[in-house]
Amino acid sequence: MDDAVRELVALGKEHFQRGDWSLAAGHLEQVIARGVAFADVHHMLGVCYHQMGEFDPAQRAFERALEINPGYVEASLNLAILCNDLGQYEKAQKVYSNALERSRNGAGPSSGDEPLDAFTRGKIANLHAAVGDAYAAARRPADAALEFRRALDLSPGFVDLRMKLASALRESGEADAAAAELRRAVRDAPAYVPARVALGLACSAGGKLDDAIEHWEEVLRMDPRHRTAQLYLKLARAQAPAADGRPR
Repeated sequence: MDDAVRELVALGKEHFQRGDWSLAAGHLEQVIARGVAFADVHHMLGVCYHQMGEFDPAQRAFERALEINPGYVEASLNLAILCNDLGQYEKAQKVYSNALERSRNGAGPSSGDEPLDAFTRGKIANLHAAVGDAYAAARRPADAALEFRRALDLSPGFVDLRMKLASALRESGEADAAAAELRRAVRDAPAYVPARVALGLACSAGGKLDDAIEHWEEVLRMDPRHRTAQLYLKLARAQAPAADGRPR
């Protein structure tokens, strides 16, 4: 690598780390124009294009990075994310599975069961979530639940994923497990209104009308204009006398 290329790579990396995607891409494109085949340069360029919404060039850049270094796990993961964004769900799942297999076999820059940083855990969790969404859309709730669980194993604080897991479990006929996940969501994020609304529904469906009313009343304390909670609460209160014989 000559000094000019080295300087272009250094500038590209500097802008990349700052999130200056357009400036980073300009320097990295100059590196590639000089005929230098560095997998990490193509990978960074792919990330830049993806961030700028230029999906087709991003896909070509990630694929080129993998041509140069087939064991480049991070490039595989970013390609899988991009394929998911493009609606290429089968390809996304295949690329992701291949990346995990290479990682398990020790290919690429790292090997073994090394701890994952929070950013990488989040990215992989999002990939599992995307596969779960695809299964859910295909009306395979059990498979969807499995993927959402995998995502939550990596990022247990993703309350929206816990909501999706609860929905998949409910559709699989596992009402108690779904309610347990919703209780966990409410415990982890007490101010997250959708989880409390959904838990109220789960309680109501399970015959625990008083618990349902309590959750919806709490929703209205947090958001007095929440029309869905208002409607559910009105219906529940109308049913409650018939359920327990006590006036409301």
